[in-house]
Amino acid sequence: MPVISHLILSEPGLHLGKHKGRLRVTRVKTGEKVLDAPLVHLESVLVLSRGVSISSNAIHECVARGIPIYFVDGAGRPYGTIYSSRMVGTVQTRRQQLYAYDDHRGRHLARAFALGKVRNQQALIRYAMRYREEQNPDLAAALQPLLGDLEEAKAALEAVNVQEGTLARLRLHLMNLEGRAAAAYWEAFGHLLQNAEWPGRKHRGATDPVNAALNYGYGILYGVVERACLLAGLDPYAGYLHTDRPGKPSLVLDLVEEFRPVAVDRTVLAYFNRSRTLQQDHRGLLDRDSRKSLAEAVLETLDRPHRYGDERLRLESIIQRQARAVATYVRAERETYKPFTWRW
Repeated sequence: MPVISHLILSEPGLHLGKHKGRLRVTRVKTGEKVLDAPLVHLESVLVLSRGVSISSNAIHECVARGIPIYFVDGAGRPYGTIYSSRMVGTVQTRRQQLYAYDDHRGRHLARAFALGKVRNQQALIRYAMRYREEQNPDLAAALQPLLGDLEEAKAALEAVNVQEGTLARLRLHLMNLEGRAAAAYWEAFGHLLQNAEWPGRKHRGATDPVNAALNYGYGILYGVVERACLLAGLDPYAGYLHTDRPGKPSLVLDLVEEFRPVAVDRTVLAYFNRSRTLQQDHRGLLDRDSRKSLAEAVLETLDRPHRYGDERLRLESIIQRQARAVATYVRAERETYKPFTWRW
């Protein structure tokens, strides 16, 4: 029986039930068994389609074992997660997380999240061009000034004073610097992209395959980061860099920033540059097979070891470590929060 770490349900008409020490996927109409996933190896269940049913026994087993069940719609927007209620039972961390909004801790975290994102954007561009400088000097010449813009934005973020002022005022400054970096980064991303047209970065409603892939990949990453926040005792909806709004998981959006370039942007860039294709439906959304293929690629990246201090850890484990670092920082158990910086 194959080892399945991430069970992906990507088509309607499937049923997920428990059978002995496994989760069993069957087709509702015929009762045909699709696959068995041993619970001992399972780390997550990802539901990518409507029309999927899940038994209460399967839900109970996942909750008892700490296996999250993520629900993501066709546009890559996560709309629900099932996890144990014990994951949200902490109090002290959440109290300090809320208090931190009004002092230097919140300002420090907001800057750190923005800085981590820009550093890793810069790292991805350098990584992608490292073998191309001699082969394609025109590409290298086009990327150098953009890397310079990223370096300037990074230096400006590092110089930001977080000891004074309000978070609301600081946030505007950080977002301005982050926006300048993003303009250079996505232009560089377009230069590096092969086998696909690049219209520039588009968020909601994007109909081109590259932006659709990025948005879908981010949706998967959001679920992983939300779980990391909950396991660390943090409130996913109380962030610093992103503003509060009902239903908006602002801390998830904060922490996800330093992982976007590594977990999703790099995956999508490699996906297209290896001449793989993604198909879309009439609405511009990725079709069923493309969603499954892309989800597998992102989850594979999250499973891959990366350098983290003196260790090599799975990227998903690094995300969990960073969420815990946020928690210990707001509880004043460490002097600073250092964003994850990707090194290859």
